[in-house]
Amino acid sequence: MSQPRVVITDHGFPNLRHEESTFATAGAGLVVAQCKTPDEVLAAARDADAILVQWAPVNAAVIAGLARCRIIVRYGIGVDNVDLAAAKARGIPVCNVPDYGINEVAEHAVSLVLALARQLPQIDRRLRGGTWKITPDRPMPALRETTFATAGFGRIARTAHEMMRGFGGKRIAYDPYVPAEAMAAAGVEKVELEALFARADFLSLHLPLTPETKHFVNAARLARMKPTAIVVNTARGPLVDTIALAAALQAGVIAGAGIDVFEKEPLERDHPLLACANALLTSHVAWYSESSIPRLQRLAAEEAVRGLRGEPLKNQVNR
Repeated sequence: MSQPRVVITDHGFPNLRHEESTFATAGAGLVVAQCKTPDEVLAAARDADAILVQWAPVNAAVIAGLARCRIIVRYGIGVDNVDLAAAKARGIPVCNVPDYGINEVAEHAVSLVLALARQLPQIDRRLRGGTWKITPDRPMPALRETTFATAGFGRIARTAHEMMRGFGGKRIAYDPYVPAEAMAAAGVEKVELEALFARADFLSLHLPLTPETKHFVNAARLARMKPTAIVVNTARGPLVDTIALAAALQAGVIAGAGIDVFEKEPLERDHPLLACANALLTSHVAWYSESSIPRLQRLAAEEAVRGLRGEPLKNQVNR
């Protein structure tokens, strides 16, 4: 048999030592590209046995042109840039790497909650502007008197709940796929959608992006929230209608938002969120730590090798 061919369509890593070592041990050849378009992906990966992709588009046309691909692995959690249905129709498993940055993303979400709850950006800005004042400009409840809520109750959401547990307060979650008993075992109350928005003091999003969850946070649902509520998104950008969110922040419909992911990235320089003093914005960095990058690379390569060998896959998303 000829040597299996692995293609990395694109990446932003400092080096590929983990991939090079893993595929060399598996007896596979590695080709590295930096594709930006479907045509470039197909040109690079047409004869690939395995494909690793970070941001490049792997659409239906690309998948139709693959001659012998046995697995596609996305570096990361979201798989928006891969046509899952087309891959399934061709019998090609698509896998993600959902467990490389669980703590990092949960830490970032909780950090946004805490910074906004304690009004740190506003107080810092006020102090730098020459105002010394030992009380905040708006109400600041004790964390133990608040309700932390998550949309979703997967691994990252559960980790965020565990981190928030130490502050006291109530904890609730909405996830139609997780039974109430599983949430109760973690000290979390399962709620329906209406109650999620109505009761949350802090709402952190931890949902996959699907047609049903696009603009999960929209103008109508923001209007049902408390005027003191804070929304945090470290999951997928299109979960939030960011134009509606900016309008709600400007009008005082809710008190604040911490956003790490956006519908379009990089965030447009004229986006109305940038004019919202009560928004804390970060540039899709929730996933990052010095150890998360090599962990992501190693886990992605190991999953690709399992696909090449016909072994059971850990994280197939298009069954």
